Amino acid sequence: MSENTTSSAAPADAGQRRILVTSALPYANGSIHLGHLLEHIQTDIWTRFQRLRGHECYSVCADDAHGTPVMLKAQELGITPEEMVAKTRAEHHQDLQDFYVNYDNYYVTHSPENKALCEEIYTRLDNAGYISKRTINQLFDPEKEMFLPDRFVKGTCPSCGAEDQNGDSCDVCGSTYDPTEVVNPRSVVSGATPVLKESEHFFFDLPKFEDMLKSWIRSGALQNEMANKLQEWFEEGLQQWDISRDSPYFGFEIPGTTNKYFYVWVDAPVGYMASFMNYCNQHNIDFDSFWNADSDAELYHFIGKDITYFHCLFWPAMLEGAGYRKPTGVNIHGFVTVNGAKMSKSRGTFIKGRTFLDHLNPEYLRYYFAAKLGDGVTDIDLNFSDFAHKVNSDLVGKVVNIASRCASFITKKFDGKLSDTVLEPELLDQFHAAADQIASLYENRKYHQAIREIMALADKANQFIDANAPWVTIKDENKQQFTHDVCSLGINMFRILVVYLKPVLPVLAEKAEAFLNDEFNWQSSQEVLTGHAINKFKPMMQRVEMEKIDAMIEASKESLEAAAPKLDPNSPLAKDPVSDTINFDDFAKIDLRVARIANAEHVEGADKLLKLQLDLGGETRQVFAGIKSAYDPESLIGKHTVMVANLAPRKMRFGMSEGMVLAAGPGGKDLYIMEPHEGAQPGMRVK
Repeated sequence: MSENTTSSAAPADAGQRRILVTSALPYANGSIHLGHLLEHIQTDIWTRFQRLRGHECYSVCADDAHGTPVMLKAQELGITPEEMVAKTRAEHHQDLQDFYVNYDNYYVTHSPENKALCEEIYTRLDNAGYISKRTINQLFDPEKEMFLPDRFVKGTCPSCGAEDQNGDSCDVCGSTYDPTEVVNPRSVVSGATPVLKESEHFFFDLPKFEDMLKSWIRSGALQNEMANKLQEWFEEGLQQWDISRDSPYFGFEIPGTTNKYFYVWVDAPVGYMASFMNYCNQHNIDFDSFWNADSDAELYHFIGKDITYFHCLFWPAMLEGAGYRKPTGVNIHGFVTVNGAKMSKSRGTFIKGRTFLDHLNPEYLRYYFAAKLGDGVTDIDLNFSDFAHKVNSDLVGKVVNIASRCASFITKKFDGKLSDTVLEPELLDQFHAAADQIASLYENRKYHQAIREIMALADKANQFIDANAPWVTIKDENKQQFTHDVCSLGINMFRILVVYLKPVLPVLAEKAEAFLNDEFNWQSSQEVLTGHAINKFKPMMQRVEMEKIDAMIEASKESLEAAAPKLDPNSPLAKDPVSDTINFDDFAKIDLRVARIANAEHVEGADKLLKLQLDLGGETRQVFAGIKSAYDPESLIGKHTVMVANLAPRKMRFGMSEGMVLAAGPGGKDLYIMEPHEGAQPGMRVK
């Protein structure tokens, strides 16, 4: 601390809070990528802010270890699932630490604590009458001798006849269905034709919690837009939830059964509790005081929008039924796109965290994400030109530049000590007064607005230095004290800016603390260093070089040639043979119309669907289209396309689909909606 400090009023605070924070658990069969990092960085900024304010705040996470994909991947590698999970967890944890994501405990769901908690919660639910059993039919791989999850079945769509579709939904027509309805099904695991086989499964009675869930999701625990989305589940009617899977399966066996295992989405959220319990046992913290139903502590989950219904329906119902507390809040964010498009391996924009670290400073990404993140669920676009410009302009050109412009004069001319005088108290008061507003923005996860407020202050600091030009006044013997005062005020403004940025840029803050012989907490923003010794300034951050970004993208590219199908040159349609012919009268019945895409949005719980509102020139139709892999919904709004306007409406799980849009392509990212000629108007018939 300084020899002398002065303070203005501290930001209002409601006293010390007790907070537990979690992030969604990375799955243990792949590497951390930029999409994962958005969430972990968002979480880390919030928890660092709470600690900076002096609150008792813990953050925990873990690797999600269980399930069929992990089991099969381990078999492919010739190792046990436990060995694969241990290796992946170590990789994930190191990547997160290198992005300065500071969890108090980073654990794994395949743990004794998680097993004990899962068994306890299940037993409580069972004793309370919330668990039932019934026999169901499932597809069974006779070669691998295992029941097949939906994603491990491929076949012909029962609705439109498209081939090579997933076991639960069709990329071509957007239909969803049960794997038992797939035509000509095959096992993705072995290629064998699966057979139907009976199995007794265990179900959690979710409908019994409908009233509680309706009340809870409207309690302020999650964003209004997501509460509105969840309303669709109630409109369709909550269903009993299948919580069991059959052997072989990597997971925890259900108590009192043989060869029956908890479905991974049962033990994954319990993993939050298990990770915290593991930490509590090591640090003598009262676990129950955070998780009991009457707990006065706060519990927050940070998750992506694709897993909302697990965290906002199944999870709070399980907690309620087992006698535990429900989350105070579930903070839901959108996805990451790169340069305006979905992350792509072929374009090199599907970037692993480690590849980013090999080329760029991780604080660049932390800052850019913070500058884009609000409290909503809008997707975040990582545009690399904007990324480089923003980091260079804001951090290097504005914030660090303040210190570099002033420090050398203090060191060389004034014995490395700041002035005893505050030259413009009114200006410094503006920096102090911003603390409450910036704190409120951090608290409410409006990071992008907090960054704007901080950078507006940085502009004022640079304008002050420009106006007083210490590099000119230092040459005038009569203005030495003035120069000292100008540079000292510049250093104090820099210090306050870094205090405000410390949750986002912890390493920059450490360098600033070393430079200033100081240690920052939130209250530091209200102090002024006078007569205080500082150290020689050292560069704190380098400019982003586009060459390094280009090298990172190049290193992320994966050749798709090996995966490309080899077609018989004499059979150009070998991959997509022409289906049975129809006559002209059948074709003439199809009514193709130009439609304007009035709105497009993700479908909660659907991997491949977008929900489109299509304007036919006075009439609006809702259509579910399997084009999510190729299009960001916002990029579609306002475009014109062609739809089948007289297709009979189809009731789907997510609502009624009232037509079909035309699209072509091999699938995945290479899928293109049909666009009519320029000047075509909504409702116009296509001939």
